Amino acid sequence: MTRKRALAAGLVVVIVAVLVALPLFVKKESTINLAILVGLYVSLASSWNILGGYTGQTSLGHAAFFGLGTLVTRLLWLSAGLPLLLSILTGGIVAVLFSLIIGAPAFKLRGAYFAIGTLALGQALYVIVGHNWPMITSLPPSELAAYSVTSRYYLFLACTLLTIGTAYVLVNSRLGLGMMAVREEEDAAESLGVSALRHKLLALGVSSFLAGLVGGAFAFYHVGYYPQLPFGPLWSFDSVTIAFIGGTGTIIGPIVGGVFFVLLRELLSLKLVEIHLTVFGVLFVLVVLFLPGGIVQAWEKLRNAFAHRGEGKKLKVARPQGGSTS
Repeated sequence: MTRKRALAAGLVVVIVAVLVALPLFVKKESTINLAILVGLYVSLASSWNILGGYTGQTSLGHAAFFGLGTLVTRLLWLSAGLPLLLSILTGGIVAVLFSLIIGAPAFKLRGAYFAIGTLALGQALYVIVGHNWPMITSLPPSELAAYSVTSRYYLFLACTLLTIGTAYVLVNSRLGLGMMAVREEEDAAESLGVSALRHKLLALGVSSFLAGLVGGAFAFYHVGYYPQLPFGPLWSFDSVTIAFIGGTGTIIGPIVGGVFFVLLRELLSLKLVEIHLTVFGVLFVLVVLFLPGGIVQAWEKLRNAFAHRGEGKKLKVARPQGGSTS
């Protein structure tokens, strides 16, 4: 292991340790809730990034898998009496099965048609769930009495670490290289023996499973909500927005984008109550136009610029100042 990788691994361990210990030192529930929101959006954006960032399939139906995980978890946990973790796992599996059923026909569409098709799919589930479960789902008194923000925080932290870790392992594997080859040029990848459909389905399955798990955590976190809420298109748009703000096709991009998204949105909602959504939308457009690679790419460009400037100064100092001597 190189020194750079060792330092990066050490930094990751320190950050994880701080996050694990956070509830022990921070007693304000508002702060813990803010950390939960960051974990929620980072997880959603990271799971979307596996399909959209590394495989190049811009899906606008990510809310369908998030919503299925939420709905199945809530039904099995509260109505059927199954243990919470088993309910969450089942929700993720149901999201995968649904994604594989619709995956093959959906991947016949390309570009904007694929995005529109996935958006229509999510909207269809939104309407169906709203029609069949129109009433608010609420925690029973026994669960409400034992409600703990800390346990919800640790569940979202586990989902976040699992999502980021899965993305890291996947994209650094042979399958990940195949996914990126499909993203760069699908026809060329096919000519080299890389099955585009196989890698797309793999990315879709992993992405939907992780989104379903996050949906299960969402079902455990909220006291009450309308069952169709997690199927709303805003969850898909937010996932895409965060990935693009941070930088698609990178591990750290959705993390940076998620932190930036949540903190800025909370700040704007407090300072500019009536127009904060408009201001946030304008900022997003500016980021896409002037920072197409997201914050991560902008940081790399800035770092490289300073590095070249430093090298230029060293060359200038090393250059002989006087003429040649005889």
